[in-house]
Amino acid sequence: MQKTICITGCSSGIGAALAQEFKRRGHVVYATARKLESLSMLANSGIRTLRLDVNDDQCIADAMAVIARERGGIDVLINNAGFSQVGALIDLSRADLRSQYETNVIAPIMVTKAALELLRAAAENSGRPAVVANVGSIVGVVATPFAGAYCSSKAAIHSISDTLRMELLPFGIRVVVIQPGGVLSSFGEHAESAIRLPAESLYLPAAEGIRARAQAGQKGATPAEEFVRPVVTALLGDTPPLLIRGGKNSTRLPLYKKILPTALLDAKLSAIYGLDRLLIK
Repeated sequence: MQKTICITGCSSGIGAALAQEFKRRGHVVYATARKLESLSMLANSGIRTLRLDVNDDQCIADAMAVIARERGGIDVLINNAGFSQVGALIDLSRADLRSQYETNVIAPIMVTKAALELLRAAAENSGRPAVVANVGSIVGVVATPFAGAYCSSKAAIHSISDTLRMELLPFGIRVVVIQPGGVLSSFGEHAESAIRLPAESLYLPAAEGIRARAQAGQKGATPAEEFVRPVVTALLGDTPPLLIRGGKNSTRLPLYKKILPTALLDAKLSAIYGLDRLLIK
């Protein structure tokens, strides 16, 4: 059965690869992003593209109105849009933190809220649950230095998804969490452009580690096209798993979190990103 798929954050990486894979399998895909021109490659391949700024309620409503008019429902909604704010937590401003949480935490709730009736309509029409898939991250399970805002935002998405899973199930909507490890994309470039390292920062001696953290998920990363294939298979199943993991270190890091003493894991991560250079001798 042909399904209607709506995906946020499709300008590159996981979002773009998901849109292409769903389209390849014969489904109707609405690929969205804040800037419509960033979706030109997907549009040229025959994928329906829409402008959807996840931080603009009217823009969200307008996109949902188009889908309602053209399709009448959404079988799978994937909240993928997000970014990584890099820098020591005490170097971030209120504005930095608010921006991180607005996009990565609050926006997925608002998009899901706006899509609720379309999800319910799809579930009623098909006789099967509609799916909301929230893209979290392995670093929402294992936090790292110099990405505290991002890590915590993804941990919040995991927790929010747990609650939404219970709250939306009575309405025929199944909530799934996707936790990627390292997946090849332009994410590292965007993260590097968002680095905060003030001239008076206490972390200047670890500047190299901060820059390394911005690119950490890209070294030896899994190609996005490879990552999304099993994800799409899972999301199209009759009963999608509640947790989907994939990509580099997606199983290894949670295992380390489970079996290593906290102090040892902290020490290893601190050494990787240069925090050991700041230790008082």
